[in-house]
Amino acid sequence: MSGTTTSSPAPTTTPTAPGRVLRVVAWLNLLGNVIIIGTGGAVRLTGSGLGCDTWPLCTAGSLTPTPALVSESFHSLIEFGNRMMSPVLGLLALALLVLVWRERRARKDLFVLAWIVMAGILAQAFVGGITVWTGLNPFIVGFHYVASLILVCVCTALVVRLYTAPGLRARAVPRWYAITTHVTTLVLAATIAFGVLTTGAGPHSGDATAGRNGFDATILEHVHAWPGYALFALTIVLTAVAWRSALPTRRWITALLVVELVQIALGLYQARNGVPPLAVGAHMILAAITASLMTVVVLRLKDSRVIDFR
Repeated sequence: MSGTTTSSPAPTTTPTAPGRVLRVVAWLNLLGNVIIIGTGGAVRLTGSGLGCDTWPLCTAGSLTPTPALVSESFHSLIEFGNRMMSPVLGLLALALLVLVWRERRARKDLFVLAWIVMAGILAQAFVGGITVWTGLNPFIVGFHYVASLILVCVCTALVVRLYTAPGLRARAVPRWYAITTHVTTLVLAATIAFGVLTTGAGPHSGDATAGRNGFDATILEHVHAWPGYALFALTIVLTAVAWRSALPTRRWITALLVVELVQIALGLYQARNGVPPLAVGAHMILAAITASLMTVVVLRLKDSRVIDFR
């Protein structure tokens, strides 16, 4: 043998697949941010918005509802229960950050999204305090809800990316289809915005002393419905094309279509029955699910395959 030595090839580092625990925690973050929309809706729809009349304490001298306050009504318990969701979500977001930390170089996308979730939870807790300080100002309440929807979308994106190979991705649908999907997303945003304004003008203020936004709720119900019907029509087109062309969005756009159909039926039921609280609460949660599914559809417009749809 010669005296020369051969060097072994340098080891290549490939991103490791996210572990099961990380996936579970990511799903819990998504679920928790949907649940807090439900508990926040319960606060508003039961008139418990000022059950704890200050923040961060429940009353001027107590962090939790006092026995005297509880004996007066159940409102303080409902409001305080909703507040307790924030530390739960904060712990889930912290666990997510800890689990993603070791992947921060290989999976920067997950690391950035995890930080956004943590920052969003902290910001939302503070906005909740402002909501109480302003006596449930309807515009602050509406912003609080929209911010929760955005957090749901971010958590959804994180979950989707956990099941997606890292690296650059290419468009996996025709260009016109991608453009139409993004237009549909804007229509969904308009539908939600008008829905928030409609709720802010309606009877469910969160407290008998809370003001309304000054708009005519009856007119806004119709204005809210217009982009809703446009959204439904666009989704029908996207669903039909997705199945005909076997696009990667087909399962998720179908799920979105089903949820939108339920939302339309629920909206009509509300309008014709004096906006019953339970229906309004279901409408709020379904809006979060709609936004989540729309996020998945948008992310499925690209994948790791290079497909030419010219």
